[in-house]
Amino acid sequence: MTEEKLAFYQSAFPVWEDLTPQQRDLLLSSTIEKTFPKGAALHQGGQDCSGLVIVYSGQLRGFIFSGSGKEITLYRLFDRDMCLFTASCLLKNIHFDIHVTAEKETQALLIPTGVYQQLMESSLAVADYTGQLMASRFSDVMWVMEQVLFASFDQRLAIFLEAQSNVDGSDTLHMTQEEIARHLGSAREVVTRMLKYFQAEGIVELFRGGLTIIDRKKLHRLAQPQNPS
Repeated sequence: MTEEKLAFYQSAFPVWEDLTPQQRDLLLSSTIEKTFPKGAALHQGGQDCSGLVIVYSGQLRGFIFSGSGKEITLYRLFDRDMCLFTASCLLKNIHFDIHVTAEKETQALLIPTGVYQQLMESSLAVADYTGQLMASRFSDVMWVMEQVLFASFDQRLAIFLEAQSNVDGSDTLHMTQEEIARHLGSAREVVTRMLKYFQAEGIVELFRGGLTIIDRKKLHRLAQPQNPS
């Protein structure tokens, strides 16, 4: 896959052209090709630091556990996205017990931590790109935290359904209420009650193992921040 790997890095790694020939050779020769089945764990909190993962195809989910043991999704990664937190030992004085799993079967390239550390130390462009990537991921995390702290649950659920519909490219979502609850860090019973309300309002139609959005305009209005009275 060397030629494919080369073409992939040229398109997916923004600072490829800034690397020296030696740095490019190091990256190509050390990168490991990985396939993760749906549900596989790539990273489990602070227990491992295998390296940086770049998604070749598929979908990854980064999440944390609340104090009560509930999951809440912080970010999701798609084709050509890089997962920095799978190499969390590179992040000095930043401690996040983030877990990363494959939401779909995912093909990825793994850059070993030591190799990426070497690139950051020898390339200002890589160091700068890593800082930008870190800032982007923390923006994702802060957005989720703002939703949890300040948004009503019906708004959070509407935002999630709208986003999931865009990800799937369909108004029909094959996702259980338990799965939705895990993404939102809530209880299944809370999700069930709110979805039944959405159904009564003609926004969604529920079926076993999923739902269909039948009024996207109403859903979008619910997803918008409410003006204070």
